Amino acid sequence: MKTISLKIDDAIFDDTENILENIKKPRNRYINEAIEYYNKVQNRILLQKKMHFESKLVSESSMEVLSEFEQIDNINESI
Repeated sequence: MKTISLKIDDAIFDDTENILENIKKPRNRYINEAIEYYNKVQNRILLQKKMHFESKLVSESSMEVLSEFEQIDNINESI
């Protein structure tokens, strides 16, 4: 495990302490779980952005292929 120094806003700290009192969980475990959850959310957002970007690339490529097929069809119709 790594040790870090962390500055937390007073309001967030107080809210966290109140929650920890009620759920009887160690502060360190609670913060680790919160960061793990936030990392999962951020990884999903990054994956979504990547998929959206790659989808646009595939879409553009698909339109080019479609255009080429239409040109072939037009040539075949004129023969």
